[in-house]
Amino acid sequence: MDPEYWPFVVFATSVALIVLLIIKLRLHPFIALMLSAVFVGLLSKGAPATALELPMKEFGSVAGSIAWVIALAALIGTAMMKSGAAEQIVNWLLRSLGPARASLALVLAGFILSIPVFFDTVFFLLIPVGIALAKRTGKDFVLYVIAISGGAAISHSLVPPTPGPLIMAETLQVDLGVTMLAGIAAAVVPIVTVLIIARRVNDKLKIPLPDAFDDAGRSDNPPSILLSVLPIIIPVAMISYASIVNVLAADPPTWVGFVGNKNLAMSVGAAIALALWARSHKLSSRSLWESCAHPLEVAGLIILITSAGGAYGAMLRHSGVGDAITKATQSIEVNYILLAWGIAAFMKTAQGSSTVAMITGSAIMVALLGPDAELPYHPVYILLATGFGAMVVSWMNDSGFWIVSRMAGFNETQTLQTWSLTFATVGVVGLIQVLLFSWLIPLV
Repeated sequence: MDPEYWPFVVFATSVALIVLLIIKLRLHPFIALMLSAVFVGLLSKGAPATALELPMKEFGSVAGSIAWVIALAALIGTAMMKSGAAEQIVNWLLRSLGPARASLALVLAGFILSIPVFFDTVFFLLIPVGIALAKRTGKDFVLYVIAISGGAAISHSLVPPTPGPLIMAETLQVDLGVTMLAGIAAAVVPIVTVLIIARRVNDKLKIPLPDAFDDAGRSDNPPSILLSVLPIIIPVAMISYASIVNVLAADPPTWVGFVGNKNLAMSVGAAIALALWARSHKLSSRSLWESCAHPLEVAGLIILITSAGGAYGAMLRHSGVGDAITKATQSIEVNYILLAWGIAAFMKTAQGSSTVAMITGSAIMVALLGPDAELPYHPVYILLATGFGAMVVSWMNDSGFWIVSRMAGFNETQTLQTWSLTFATVGVVGLIQVLLFSWLIPLV
């Protein structure tokens, strides 16, 4: 076989292995993903010892970037449930919008918060609200999970200063303001699509609430609504402030990055949430930390699975999938919007990270278009197509898949029926929308 096409074989066989190990043999996802990462290493160039060592290093790298945030998010979620803060937020939402509009509120909250904040952080912050709302109303748990994750994932792929869209704008040399406005405008139809899919899936699937944020023993003396939202608002405000300053300022002060660091921001949020928990139950320091054992155990499992998925995706990148795509598409004469979407979709499916798919897809498109390309439409449409492609397909090598699965208490099949189905549909709807508007409103 031509060595240029070998990475495609590696990708296809590793996908089949993951499906076999998890779906058929029922191995734990952590074990299956790590075995698959080693499998990719054995089929790729390099010594066999590298195939064993490199996945472990990549696992550690991913864990190092997410472990603290995930652990703190688990503490925030549990503390908000136990103190009654999540219940206060739910009551406020119901009074303000009514149960019929709760899903709209959650999808918009997810979309707005995920513009300056990573998807996983937003989901961690909002899922306790969704769980509490489902407990309050006694229904629509699946609807709320899809609404939260849908809104957050759409802005994660379309609107700067989220890293993926920001880097795409720089790579494709699209004005940042145009990118932001186009991303927000292009999100309207996908958000509506998310709500439609969420309602239909919610009617078909009946999934029990998880016990990760069990509110048994919740205080009868909950904090005020202002105090209740602080564990969410403070981290978001800190991260958002740093993101905005970094975009607007040519040479931002170093302390801005410190204040907006996600680890510090989540630490502040966790400290506030734990203080509210201790205050509402009058817990001693020892009792409080003993009560934190269970959410930290839940977080540990999420960290293992998510990091294993990251290791598998990294090993696919090391296998040369990106270079193989570049070489395979250089001589193809196709619609550039379709090509941008297809490259990003393949990269997303292959290695799991939407951000990596956006970065790689935009870089490939710049290489294919060249510096003097004359498009019949504004290059922002290439950017949007790449962003929508980076939503397809989210499956077991995507950390977002496992975050939603474990935090919401879905098994693998249920996550495929909800999360994966939603974003495969949104990605296709987004492509159709971009093709249509590039023809009707070319902006050139």
